[in-house]
Amino acid sequence: MRIAVTGSIATDHLMVFPGRFTDHLIPDRLAHISLSFLVDSLEVRRGGVAANIAFGLGSLGLTPQLVGAVGHDFAEYEIWLKEHGVDTAAVHVSSVRQTARFVCLTDEDGNQIAAFYAGAMAEAADTGLRDLTGHRTVPDLVLVCPNDPQAMLRYTQECRELGIPFAADPSQQLARLTGPEVRELVGGARWLFTNEYESALVLERTGWRRADVLDEVGAWVTTLGETGVRIERRGQDPLTVPAVPGVRAVDPTGVGDAFRAGFLTALSRDLPLETAARTGCVVAAAALETVGPQAYDVDFERLTAVFTASYGDEAALHLKAWWGGRR
Repeated sequence: MRIAVTGSIATDHLMVFPGRFTDHLIPDRLAHISLSFLVDSLEVRRGGVAANIAFGLGSLGLTPQLVGAVGHDFAEYEIWLKEHGVDTAAVHVSSVRQTARFVCLTDEDGNQIAAFYAGAMAEAADTGLRDLTGHRTVPDLVLVCPNDPQAMLRYTQECRELGIPFAADPSQQLARLTGPEVRELVGGARWLFTNEYESALVLERTGWRRADVLDEVGAWVTTLGETGVRIERRGQDPLTVPAVPGVRAVDPTGVGDAFRAGFLTALSRDLPLETAARTGCVVAAAALETVGPQAYDVDFERLTAVFTASYGDEAALHLKAWWGGRR
């Protein structure tokens, strides 16, 4: 299966301040703040929802097409993605803006001061899916992830016009999108991905009942954190798959993206839906145990062992027949 992943591509700059912000705030001077904090550490992580998912798909043996907008500072990041099987030919490079960047300073109490620079992401709507289909293999599925809202709407509409199945993953942008825009993004999707909170936002924004959503999509996949995942389809009982037990949670960033990569990769290999959901949970667990959304290692033997320990030998039979293309 050829999967095109559209959405954000960004870098995260994470710093830690060994003190408390509140110790440096003067109550009667809050109207004019000028503060500088000396930090102990800086971590630069590769991120962005679309890039995270494409990294997972590529690491698992597919060759996903990444569709998004970046700046000229993307060169090193691009090499990393290519090394992990990602096709970056469709990535738009801005001539005037840098790659989107998240900068966050955290103090010892967990308080944060952060800024997000959208940068080149503002140009994402300038490149459409027709640019892909004109000279490249038409994707079998387009995943529409958080991005510039106009780009998300454009990709969804072009999928309908070109007859390309698509998956809707609006996640963080749900808070910004209007009701009509959410209905436009969700309606007709083969797959709808949300977490539990986002599932409530979808209902609130669209004004639809749960049954109405299921009338609009092929399947609704809701990740439930440490509980696992729920998959709902019209006229069928929900399928609930528990998460991998006993995972040492290190960093939750990008865990949902890793689930999507495992889930979609398994589906692309024609594995049963339950096996695909379990595969997604196993890959998500690997991401949760590492720092950064693209730091986990796809080791076939280890992931198969985790799958077997979590879901049993019989459940792992389908997986063992396929997995291991990147041993």
